[in-house]
Amino acid sequence: MIVSKLRKMGLIILVFIFGLQYFTSAQQNATSHPNIIVFLVDDMGWQDTSVPFWDSITAANKKFHTPNMERLAAQSMKFSQAYANSICTPTRVSLMTGMNAAHHKVTNWTMYKNKAVDPKDAVLIEPDWNVNGLSPVKGVPHTVYATTLFQVLQSHGYYTIHCGKAHFGAYQTPGANPENLGADVNIAGSAAGNPASYLGIKDYGNVSGKFKLKAIKGLKQYWDTPTFLSKALTLEAMKAMDTARMNHKPFFLYMAHYAVHLPYNPDPRYIDKYLKQGLNKSEAAYAALIEGMDASLGTLMDYLDKNGLTKNTVIIFMSDNGGLSHPPRTDKMDTQNYPLRYGKGSLYEGGIREPMMVRWPGVTKAGSVANQYVAVWDFFPTILQIAGIQKYKTIQKVDGKSFVPVLKNPDYSDTDRTLIWHFPDNWGGDQGVSGYAWTSAIRKGNWKLIYLQKQGELRLYNLKDDIKEQHNLAKRYPDKVKAMAHLLTKKLKKANAQMPIIKATGKKVPWPTEVLKQ
Repeated sequence: MIVSKLRKMGLIILVFIFGLQYFTSAQQNATSHPNIIVFLVDDMGWQDTSVPFWDSITAANKKFHTPNMERLAAQSMKFSQAYANSICTPTRVSLMTGMNAAHHKVTNWTMYKNKAVDPKDAVLIEPDWNVNGLSPVKGVPHTVYATTLFQVLQSHGYYTIHCGKAHFGAYQTPGANPENLGADVNIAGSAAGNPASYLGIKDYGNVSGKFKLKAIKGLKQYWDTPTFLSKALTLEAMKAMDTARMNHKPFFLYMAHYAVHLPYNPDPRYIDKYLKQGLNKSEAAYAALIEGMDASLGTLMDYLDKNGLTKNTVIIFMSDNGGLSHPPRTDKMDTQNYPLRYGKGSLYEGGIREPMMVRWPGVTKAGSVANQYVAVWDFFPTILQIAGIQKYKTIQKVDGKSFVPVLKNPDYSDTDRTLIWHFPDNWGGDQGVSGYAWTSAIRKGNWKLIYLQKQGELRLYNLKDDIKEQHNLAKRYPDKVKAMAHLLTKKLKKANAQMPIIKATGKKVPWPTEVLKQ
């Protein structure tokens, strides 16, 4: 009898020990592979928030109300010089592949298979860019074939969630569906670059018996309800995270809001306050979209707190390009991103500098600010390093550089770092001003050179002294122009970058160094 009891007691002790070891192992695994949320906003400008990313508070900061961004900023590292591409699809492909746009050649937004979206121009013809976007399948014409961030994380045990805007590939190509790119679940993502409607009462643009590319797929449970799209996506994202938790897997949530892209449907939860402030209907609707996006951020942060996930979840907040600075935005054109020049579609700072924050508990210092410039193609190696994934193979050569050293030390500085942008396309028909279409740019240290391909002009700016890019220093510093032009040309040639064709001659637009000789 005593022997039997001792055996039972020993068995219980062994079960307890094995259970404790499993629990400890699971904890260690969770710590080494933290949950990661990339919270990507569409068309949000550097100033479209009550969180200041400049050295002072601006009128725009006072116009918008983003209490949850303020909450995240207080707990995070804020980046004052974070860059994306100037247009949505190129940014999303860069994020998912770690490739620069000159390299992946998705240099404009995508939509329909084999169809370029560039407006016709009297002087230049766009090159044969990858109009079909990103592809996980080799041999699809006009695509970049690459290993995606989703695929690498998925292969290392992550539950990968896509929620919201995809816009990685053209309609009827493999890249249009995030599940083909390695997402375990796809919530409302397609080839569409914006929703037909944000309104649940309008079924998010779906019309019975009619195909509409921009109508939001799925989410039928919210049709004919007052549920705004930003809220519906957030509710579904939390369900997907619940699934990951039930399966005891770390999750990667790519929370890619359609907000704040057109159409500016008024969010009934917030619109009245902005109308009372005196904003017109369009601008009030835009501000309400911003606040609805911010509410989503707060809801996800609350979810993490409620479920004990905050300490083991990294949040990266970012926008995909600069804020729209043309109608239906109000005020004088190209002033919406002040103090930055221009906006979405431009390689001036207003089109590429973005609001960015990172909260990595135990690593980033709460309330800190990093001034080191980083780019969206850096997200790929950075996220994999955060995830503890050291050995992985990719089809493509990754151009990005991990900014984990910056996350560990906000004073980290690499002024020798070179960033390039290359868009040999006619985005928006040039919007009536040079600097929106047919451009390349390079930044090194405080210096930035912009190459206007159509005009054959090189413009030089010192961003430390002139964040507004008002003073072209090309004539004052010809040696700096020469050095930057040679470096840009070298980088473009290394990436096998495409150039537009001059209609009159049939020749390619000259390289930046060739402009120097003219």
